[in-house]
Parts: sequence; C-alpha cells; structure tokens
Amino acid sequence: MDEIDDPRIRSVVIVGGGTAGWMTAAALVQHFRSTPLKITVVESSDIGTIGVGEATIPTIRRFYGQLGLRDDDVMRATQATCKLGIRFIDWSGPGSDFIHPFGLYGQDVKGIGFHHYWLKQKRAGDPAPLAAYSLGASLAAGGKFIQPSPNPPSQLSVFDWALHLDAGLFAQHLRAYAEAGGCARIDARIRSVELRPEDGFVRALTLDDGREVEGDLFVDCSGFKGLVIGEALGVGFEDWGRWLPCDAAYAVQSANRPGDAPAPFTRVTARSAGWQWGIPLRHRAGNGLVFSSAHLSDDQALAELMPHLLGDPLTEPRRIPFRPGRRSQAWAKNCVAIGLSSGFLEPLESTSIALIETGIERLKALFPDRRFAQPILDEFNDQTAREMERVRDFIILHYKLNRRTDTDFWRDCREMAIPETLERKLALWTARGQFVRYRWEMFHPASWLAIYDGFGLYPDHYDPAVDAMDPAYLARSLAEMRTNIADFVARTPDHAQFLAGLDPAASAA
Repeated sequence: MDEIDDPRIRSVVIVGGGTAGWMTAAALVQHFRSTPLKITVVESSDIGTIGVGEATIPTIRRFYGQLGLRDDDVMRATQATCKLGIRFIDWSGPGSDFIHPFGLYGQDVKGIGFHHYWLKQKRAGDPAPLAAYSLGASLAAGGKFIQPSPNPPSQLSVFDWALHLDAGLFAQHLRAYAEAGGCARIDARIRSVELRPEDGFVRALTLDDGREVEGDLFVDCSGFKGLVIGEALGVGFEDWGRWLPCDAAYAVQSANRPGDAPAPFTRVTARSAGWQWGIPLRHRAGNGLVFSSAHLSDDQALAELMPHLLGDPLTEPRRIPFRPGRRSQAWAKNCVAIGLSSGFLEPLESTSIALIETGIERLKALFPDRRFAQPILDEFNDQTAREMERVRDFIILHYKLNRRTDTDFWRDCREMAIPETLERKLALWTARGQFVRYRWEMFHPASWLAIYDGFGLYPDHYDPAVDAMDPAYLARSLAEMRTNIADFVARTPDHAQFLAGLDPAASAA
C-alpha cells in the first residue's frame, strides 16, 4: 500500500518535553502501542521548564491509571503528598477560611439537592456550616487521609483526592515510560520551523546542528513561547486580562520544617494584589505569589511572599510573566498545541496539568490522518475553547465574589464586568439555588457550591418542596449526618501516617 492509498499518520513530533511533552508522549505511546506510529520528543537540556504546577486535581490519577501506573508508585517517584482540596484563606475578607473539597455535600433527597435542605435549616437558626456535611472537607481540615471506598455506601461518603507532586520528577517518570514504549528523544535546540510552501503546513524542525526532523503531525508543547503554533504558524492569542488582572508570579522552593506534617490540601492565601500558594511535598515545598503588576511592584511582591514561605528558601525567587488567555486556535494545519502553548490560566484551582490531560484526550479521540479534515480541527478547537472558557469563569468567580475592601485590586475585581456565561450562572444561583451546566466543564456543581458557600453567596429562596419535610425530622437527619462524618474523621489516620506507609523502610530509619 503506497502513501496515496494509506493516509494514516506515520510520525508524530512533540516539540518540547517538560510535563506537557512527556504526558503527551506517554499517552500516545500507550494509545498506539499496537501500531507502527513513530513518536519523537525534541527537547533541549539547556532550556528549563516553568515548574510551578505541582498541585493537581483528581483527574491526574485517572490519567496515569490509564497508563497502568499505580498511585503508590507515582507518589514514590514524585515525592508526592495527598490533596483533598484547596484551602482559601482571607479571600472573602481578612480572617475568612474555607476549603474547596474534591467531594460532595450531604445527601440529596427525592431529587432535591442537599444544599436546599441545609439552607432551610440555616434560616431556622442552625449554625452548622455546610463544610460539616462534606467528608472531603472534614478530612482535609483534620489533617487526615484515607483512600475513598470504591463502593461508597451513600452520597455522604463520596470524596476524591489528587496529588501534590514534583512536576520535574513526574516528567522524568513519564519520560522513562514513553522511552520504554519506543518513543525517541532528541536533545537539541530548535533553530527554525520549516513550512511547506504549497500549503503552509509544518514540514520539519531544523535543529541547531543542522539536522532536520520531519513529521506528519506536530504537537507544540513549547510553553508560553508557542514556537510552532504561534511563532511559525502565526495563530493569534485571545487576551483575558480584563477579567483576570494577575499577569506575573514569583516562585520559590523551600525546605520542610522539622516536625511539620504536610497538609492534605493546597493553601492559597489572598494578598494585597493577588494570592500566595503553598504546596507541601515530602522532600520540600512549593511556594509562589501570583499578582497584578499594575497594582504591585516586584519589590512589593517579594516583600509579601518571602516572610510567608512554608520553610526556609532553597532557591532564589523566579519571576514568571504571563498573559491569561488562549490561542484563537489550539489546532492549526498539522500542529496541535497542548499545555501552555495553547493558553494559560493562573493555577488558582490547579488546572494547568488537567488542561494538558483533556487536550491529550481530545487528540486521541480526534486523531487525524494526513488529510487533516477540517471538521476534526473545528471540533477540537471548539471543545478546547469552550473548556478553557468554563475554567476561566470558575476562576473569575473567586475574584468577583471577594468581600475585601483593603486595596484597589480587590475592589476593582469585585466591580468588574464579567462574561455573560458566568453572569447567567450567578443569576440562576441567586434566584433559585440551581446550577447552569455547560458542555466541556471541568468543575461540577459541588465545586461551584463550595465557592458560593465560601464567599457567603446564597440563593434568595430554597426549593419549596423542602417544606414538605417535617422540621424536626430534618434537624435530626442533619445532626446525624454531622455526627457520622465527625466520627469517621476521628477514626481516620493522619495524612502523615498514610505517607509513612508508602516508604516503610525509610520511615523506620
């Protein structure tokens, strides 16, 4: 069969390694393991990676599970700790504190969301917070961890977890997996991208030593630079800075303090013109400050960041400028952008690695042949755009709902106009306590509920069908839920005990 009769993709060239490049390589090696597809990663050891994304959401475990990798093995390889959610400090106002858990709240009854029953009880004077009905939030707050039941006995038992991991070690782990599966690696800088004169498709990469690397499909994982999708193919960028004013970050690694147990959550603390992250690993911690350079100078940003590290600094702070937004097309001609080259949203909800995962899944589902049919590209681009917009709206929500009055930054965020898609969600929530569902959403109603509750935004009315339940029975049922969760948390081992079980020999020593 010659090339005219067989239009199948024969070679994929991944431009850039790092987390995005090696996740893509590993997934494609596994997906096409029984085909003659040639996969090559071109990366330079001289070029560092961004390396700030060390917190994930639960989808990461599904990603490496599809590769046949186990939680314990990945955690050992990446010095990982467990993550049950994100703890937001001072966002609603100084002294405020809430957790966005990976799990559900309470027990729905007769098709009515639990939060409606809780709202009725709250208005009757019950002071119990919504978080008391979340097993995930309660475990996180207590510093506890246990694997979720594969068959939870009730909705009250449902929670999930993710990892805090060393992204560099994760990329190394996936590189070993990909190379063992036949992926080739070329360590070189790229001098130029060569396009076919007849149609503008990418023909080859020219390396700094003069070699050419040809391919049928190119995956741009070159980071913010967008070496192929942006610089060579000229695909534009849609800037979302009018909604997300933070445009820079400082990142720094710190040592773990002796005796400190790593928390099973990511800590994000509001500062004067942005927010600070704290991510506990087993061998060190990740810290950083995301901020608006229009509201805060570099010196001021460092003055806010450095006194609040999770331990003594191990590295010099690294400044990372960025533009929030996305490429107008994630797939152009024979190039697909995955990771930072396709767009960037600040890591407030740990979505950077998750967006790599979903980009890879779309590529697998819509994998083309060498004809690159336009409907395939159009569908990939539409799904990518919609998903990034939905994540964007969820992040905007955190800024829009803030109740801080201490700086211009927070006042400006609260008063800004927001996208119509988010406006519609807020309007339905406040009017009726219901959730608008869009296609390609990464965050489901329980996550929106966590943020609404954390910022104290409640509906004007609960579901009137709730009034059919006897008030005394409702009070007893909710009290029993709280007791069951509290008892379970009290019996659960500490997060540190779970981590010690990963390396029993090291723990004994």
